[in-house]
Order: sequence, then C-alpha cells, then structure tokens
Amino acid sequence: MHTVAVLSLKGGVGKTTVALGIASAALRRGTHALVADLDPQGNATTSLDPPYTDATLADVLETPTRVVLERAIAPSVWSDQIDVLVGAEELEQLNEPDADERRLENLSRALDELHQNPLHEEPYELVVLDCPPSLGRLTKSALVAADSAVIVTEPTMYAVAGAQRALEAIERIKQEQNPSLRPLGVLVNKLRVRSYEHQFRVAELRENFGSLVMPTAIPDRLAVQQAQGACSPIHEWHSPGAQEIALTFNMVLAKILRSSRAGRHRVAGDEDAPAEVSENAG
Repeated sequence: MHTVAVLSLKGGVGKTTVALGIASAALRRGTHALVADLDPQGNATTSLDPPYTDATLADVLETPTRVVLERAIAPSVWSDQIDVLVGAEELEQLNEPDADERRLENLSRALDELHQNPLHEEPYELVVLDCPPSLGRLTKSALVAADSAVIVTEPTMYAVAGAQRALEAIERIKQEQNPSLRPLGVLVNKLRVRSYEHQFRVAELRENFGSLVMPTAIPDRLAVQQAQGACSPIHEWHSPGAQEIALTFNMVLAKILRSSRAGRHRVAGDEDAPAEVSENAG
C-alpha cells in the first residue's frame, strides 16, 4: 500500500483537483484506492459523494482504531474500487499548529491498521491524502503517514515561494518523524500554455527546483469543474479537454506507483499522450 500526500500551502491552486485526478487514474487502471479528505472544506468528499457515515476522519484522528475506521470509510459514488475516508468541518478544530508527536502519528496508525487488516478482501493499493492549504496538524499528520508527497502549484508569481515552503515542510517531517518520506515532484496546475506569464513562471520553477518540477502539467480546462460538479471521474468525462487532463493524471499515477515500496513505513513501536509544458500544447 502506497500513501501519497497531495499538498499546497497556498489555497486555490487545485489541490483537490489533483487528488481526485489521481484517484480517477487509479480507477481507470483498476487500482483499489482510498481517498482520505483532510481538508475541512470537504470538497473531495463532496465530489466522491459517499453515503452517510456516522463517523468521519475527525473521529479517526482522535481514535485511530479499526472500529472507528469501519464507521468512517464508505464507497464513493464513482465505484466500489474507490473508497472515501470521509472529511468533515470538525477537522478544523483539530488543526492546531503545534500538535504533539503522538497525535501527529494517529493517521499513520490508522493506515497501518488498514494495511495489516484490510477492510475488504482486496486491500488498498493506494491511499491519496488530500491536505488542507495550511501547515497545521492535518497536513503534518498526512506527511507523517505518507510515503511520498506531490506539491501542487499554479504558474503565478507566488509559485516558487509556496513550493519552497512545502518542500521545507516535507524535509522537516522527513528528518524528524518519517525518514521514508520523499517529495515526488512539483505539479503545475491550471496551465495556459499560450500565456507568456505562465511560461515564465514554469521556467522560474524549473530554475529553482530542477527535475522536481514534473514534465507534464495540468492544462486549464473547464472540464475539471464540470466533472467535479457532476461527481464524475475526469477519465469518464467525455470532452477533448477532459481526455487531455486524464492523460496527464495517468502519467502522475505511473510516477507514484513506480516510487512504491513494499509495505508501509510504520510508526515506531506500534507493530511487530500527456499535456506537456510547451508552447505547442493546446
């Protein structure tokens, strides 16, 4: 089971779009996946539209036991291949900036339980953690639990600073709590390839972060909002723009799965044709 955190420390960059796109690519590939919605806004939960649960991720973060997990996880409307660890507004109350180490490890404990004792006959191959745009307990918990992290950014004047802050957060968690964590890359979202400003900002990102900037970017297409509003995977939204975006997410998922390791890092003591970034893209 590979766990990937999708994060940005700046709001409005389309982080949930990326988390859902990865899940959509997993569904198309036949990969059994879980989306954990750590953002108190709950947009991933809304788009995946699971049935009502009498517990949420907020309960799991306080009591990371199998009983609570069973009450907080439900199948998405997309498919029974994609489950949701349901988000809730109450998560905001848990997002303190200085949570102690033990509390930061609760999400990892919960995912370890799912890895060791799957809820279904077919275990999860992939867990996607949709983080809030802040560096409080929720995002830190995701980084403690993750094997890899994807940083989402837009090609704007704030892109370099936001990506740098996210990379520093990843490195800090790696050094202090999760030595297995690694940044998978910086993914540019909402790219308008004919925009000089966007091309300039992508070049600036590459100058600062080199090969960490993914070679594919997500183009700015109306299909993203249309598919999310219809609670549909982007791979099943039939428009040229949607198919262009779907190819990009296939590439991102392939990169995630190539980076997978056998098993999970465990909390100590708790267990015995893509959219290219080029002027010719449409």
